[in-house]
Amino acid sequence: MMTAPHPIRTRADLHGRQALVLGLARSGVAAARFLSDAGAVVTAYDRRGGDALADTARSLGERPIELALGVSEAVARELIEAADLLVTSPSISPRFPTTEPWLRDALHLAEERGVELVSEVELFLRLTEARVLAVTGTKGKTTTTALLGEILSAAAIPHVVGGNIGEPLVERSAELDAGTWAVLELSELQLPTISRGADVAVYTNILADHLDRHGSLEAYRAVKARLAELTLERGGAVVLDADDPGCRELGARLSGELHWYGLEPGDGARPLDATEAGGELVLLGASLLAVPEVPLPGAHMRRDVLAAALGARLAGATPAAIAHGIRGFRGVPHRLETIAERNGVRWINDSQATIPAAAIAALEAFAPAPVVLIAGGQGKGLDYAAFADAVATYSRMAILIGETAGELERLIGGRIPVRRAAAMDGAVELAAQVAEPGDVVVLSPAAASFDMFTDYAARGDAYREAVRRLAKTTPGGTNRPIRSWSRSSVWWPRAW
Repeated sequence: MMTAPHPIRTRADLHGRQALVLGLARSGVAAARFLSDAGAVVTAYDRRGGDALADTARSLGERPIELALGVSEAVARELIEAADLLVTSPSISPRFPTTEPWLRDALHLAEERGVELVSEVELFLRLTEARVLAVTGTKGKTTTTALLGEILSAAAIPHVVGGNIGEPLVERSAELDAGTWAVLELSELQLPTISRGADVAVYTNILADHLDRHGSLEAYRAVKARLAELTLERGGAVVLDADDPGCRELGARLSGELHWYGLEPGDGARPLDATEAGGELVLLGASLLAVPEVPLPGAHMRRDVLAAALGARLAGATPAAIAHGIRGFRGVPHRLETIAERNGVRWINDSQATIPAAAIAALEAFAPAPVVLIAGGQGKGLDYAAFADAVATYSRMAILIGETAGELERLIGGRIPVRRAAAMDGAVELAAQVAEPGDVVVLSPAAASFDMFTDYAARGDAYREAVRRLAKTTPGGTNRPIRSWSRSSVWWPRAW
């Protein structure tokens, strides 16, 4: 049994360490390579067997990394006991009830004897000299992070994008200097292990989610608050959504440099540095661009744009560069992604809407166009009453899939027509049968994907492929992506 000799502060501190990497997904592979290159003695554990990870093993190259793939619980425990540094994947934590009980217990014991538990992101934060612009929140993180990257490119500000999107950055920690911004998307899975805040921390919102993992909304909010608290401790700035109750609650407890944005009028207690007024987006009191120039539908997307604009301004981008970056932004997959128009019907992939609040925002974004909604999936123990009301208000039919289909049908049935489908292909076929010119077919599940798919991206891809297959069997229209949104009652597509 070993204990950590000293905390990791520099790359040299890794030399000779007995490091165990838990999980060989994207960040685990990057961490294993980095640790080995830094002189650590590395073992990589994954409960999946060697056959499933053959390509992953090859990606490690010729490095002297010992692989423990598909080994027994007893062997895995021995590996944890022998390590003086544990690198966890985002989903593994001694504080998450969703972590396997034996692994959670083993990690607790390791912590008690002083072994450091870090993540790939935490290693990067400890070792890089780059300035950090971090984005967190329940929904809107990826869109905001990607837009920040677009804006910093328009501003010619050196930067990299990583964390939950882009590349794992730990292998680039040494090459990034103080003149570079690291734009990081950080989820609630990564926040428990970080020990350093950002130079600028941007919050999109703090909604009810992942209660199965954290046990309560209060516990989830405490995890989310960690980034802001650590950022202010190091003299950084925190950007918050004044329209969001979770952000307002967090801001009331913070002391330091806070910046607020929002679409609703300010209340004086939280003066808005970025807002919408007179049909324009306004940044620090000056017009930035007209609302119709924002190439994303819905009020929730405009909030993401305001968050990115304010974060980019704090990182040194000029208003002109910010406006240019916004105008040229193409969005991200699975988030109100327009995938096709056929026979006057638009098909929207919003698979990333895994909670009711996100799906409600999607429905509101397309009003007043009639919506044929495809929803349902694996529940998270959340209340669907408000979602059901929104479906009844904005949709003319709901097609339900997944484990939550029964609950949703009880809430929606009798208010609008409801159909069920056993698979995505069937849901798309039903939607095609009922959709009329001018309708918008929206996949916005309001639930997780794990009952039917490996993740939300696989669900969105299945939807996209089903629409494409449909296009091959029905005449008319175009299967090209469409990129145009109108703020009026008329919707007219333009090829992208």
